[in-house]
Amino acid sequence: MAPQPGPRRARIVFSDSATKQLENITSEAEIHALDRALVVISVDPDVGEPLPGDASGPHLRQYADEVERVRLLYWVSALRTVVVVAYIEV
Repeated sequence: MAPQPGPRRARIVFSDSATKQLENITSEAEIHALDRALVVISVDPDVGEPLPGDASGPHLRQYADEVERVRLLYWVSALRTVVVVAYIEV
């Protein structure tokens, strides 16, 4: 019997400002840490804590990994298939 596929991961996309932040990351260790954090939120977009805000914009969430020293601000699409990363701190 063939193994069942795991849950579908959300696709990660970056805002323009996050893309510019990515261009400034040159350390292999920082890239690895960021990659691990992105995998976490792609598997479970609810892992981050909600940030206070109003209903007029996207509902921002924050994921912080203290071990890897990574912080991401992001929002999740209505169908929960896309995670948009708005800010990266490594």
